[in-house]
Amino acid sequence: MFEKLKKRWQINSNLQLVVILIVFSITGSLSVLVRNPIFEYFSINADTNIFLRILLSILIITPTYQVLLLIVGTLFGQFRFFWNFEKKMLSRFQKKSNKTATKSC
Repeated sequence: MFEKLKKRWQINSNLQLVVILIVFSITGSLSVLVRNPIFEYFSINADTNIFLRILLSILIITPTYQVLLLIVGTLFGQFRFFWNFEKKMLSRFQKKSNKTATKSC
């Protein structure tokens, strides 16, 4: 499994792989922790509609995660890896060109 990740992410070092996995875990935890004070600021709590809380969680956590991933990745000396990772991830959200749309029809 680790060899598959190393090949997919184009890295050679086991140490770099461990550092990258640590960055992902720290970033995920931090993005959820950051959500709580934001919810408190806007008075969003258990009494708020569950669907609204879920929607707001997604809208808050997604951009927060992107920013934190670059910050934490930089602190761990992996800015280049995570910058490329971010560009690839964000490109998936962009609208597909007409060429792609016509091929699928």
